[in-house]
Amino acid sequence: MTAVEHNPSACRASRHTRVQHLVTADEQSFAELEALLATLPICATGRVFIEVPDAGWIAPISAPPRMVVTWLDRSARTGAPGSGRSCTPGTALARAVTAWADEMMCDEHDETRVDLLGGYLGTADIVDHLTERLDVAPERIHAPERFRLFSRG
Repeated sequence: MTAVEHNPSACRASRHTRVQHLVTADEQSFAELEALLATLPICATGRVFIEVPDAGWIAPISAPPRMVVTWLDRSARTGAPGSGRSCTPGTALARAVTAWADEMMCDEHDETRVDLLGGYLGTADIVDHLTERLDVAPERIHAPERFRLFSRG
């Protein structure tokens, strides 16, 4: 595999290789999210989903220009359809990400890089969906080691 150059000139070139990114976070992982986004090349494309308890948590975040940032306010969402319950942590994130993945990661040659920084419940649901329903290789999914979602040797 050859290295891909990332500088303003290279990133503007029409033949420049761009890897799509899927990034998730919640109110507990802002520092990790900012660190990850700072490491992405300026030409990175993809989606960032951030779940927060309420709109008061929404603030400007620095992401590459081709990355779309979506804030998910739990207080404005409901739990399971028909339950009348409020949205629990991880629910809005899992719903949004699985819907996006179903639409955007449907090509068998998809090489989206997945970085899941949110809480355990939403992250586990997303991993299950990506690996079981969309056949995404676990090696392409990056989640906190403390969750122990993968047995990598």
